[in-house]
Amino acid sequence: MITSQRVLKAAGKHVSRTLLAARSALGAPRHRYCPACRRDVAGFFRYGAEAEWGCLQCGASPRERLMHALLDAGLITLPAGAAILHCAPNEASLVERFRAGAGDYVPADIDPERYSVPGMQRLDLMTMTDEARFDRIYASHVMEHVPDDAVVLRNLLRALKPGGEAWLLVPLWSKPSEDGSLDLSPRERERRFGQWDHVRQYGRDFGDRIAAAGFTVETIDADALPAAQVRRMALADTLFRARRPA
Repeated sequence: MITSQRVLKAAGKHVSRTLLAARSALGAPRHRYCPACRRDVAGFFRYGAEAEWGCLQCGASPRERLMHALLDAGLITLPAGAAILHCAPNEASLVERFRAGAGDYVPADIDPERYSVPGMQRLDLMTMTDEARFDRIYASHVMEHVPDDAVVLRNLLRALKPGGEAWLLVPLWSKPSEDGSLDLSPRERERRFGQWDHVRQYGRDFGDRIAAAGFTVETIDADALPAAQVRRMALADTLFRARRPA
């Protein structure tokens, strides 16, 4: 659905990226670093309210860069030969990284035709029936789309092996989480939750919902990393690390 908000954000992104590319071509110092493509860059382009959103070289978002930085720092780990479920695999650098170390890599979405990732599978998280199959499940900006997040969280718990982890990222605001009814119009969803296809907006109490499904939960913010590193990589977002008890 095309809305004025989406058009303005896309236009702002294009202008910011063009200006940054021009600065880079003119020899601007490359004092910043993208852990997704592992290159020094002149900066990061704007998208919406985020002044330093995308990598000029590979397009990686702050949350994509955060995942690489946390993995590089060993704050989260991928076991060798892990079984990994990658929900909505939009981030090419993470597709490559997860697939490289996995014994069973499953990229999946309810609408797999949207992706060019090899091996895409159709998966409805509301009805998934896997049991103790995965070591890691990664779902970035997925939970705000599902009709019933309590059902999905229970399904993710069941799909993990004991001791396995779900890595969940969602858009956050400073208020408590707020759900909308499924019959809200796209424009009302955009007004209330920031995007036409979001059915809720999460606060940091998202962790309570995860715990209620049976997980143990740890929140890892970008500032878990050294401040100089956060600045250089323009890291942002919060990872909810949900572990199935062993």
